[in-house]
Amino acid sequence: MAMTIQRRIIPVLPATPTEDAAQTACENAEPYALMVLGDSMLPEFAEGEIIVVEPEGLARDGSYVVAMLDEELIFRQLQLRDGRWRLHPLNANYPDAEIAGIESVRGVVIQKSLPGSRRSRKSYVD
Repeated sequence: MAMTIQRRIIPVLPATPTEDAAQTACENAEPYALMVLGDSMLPEFAEGEIIVVEPEGLARDGSYVVAMLDEELIFRQLQLRDGRWRLHPLNANYPDAEIAGIESVRGVVIQKSLPGSRRSRKSYVD
């Protein structure tokens, strides 16, 4: 007896602006996790590691950050050189990128870990 599988199309729709401003502001301040993709942050961050980002974290020279660059989010080390902010990849095969100011930073990395491994956790805040 053959079984027929019905496929349903589930549309992806943009969120509707029904949330109140206070709730949205609170949610935007919550830490979130991202998976590292690529090798631009080797040797400190390997592909597949999970980083925890604090949107309200204090970004300073040397912090690992998620920042807006050319209308895309990018994970790099924030550096201040000669009064100018730049996003620095740890892998020398990638170029630095200058940013207009620290307001491009969308969050500071506070922790990393390997998926499924509690012992591999490392914190980046005091």
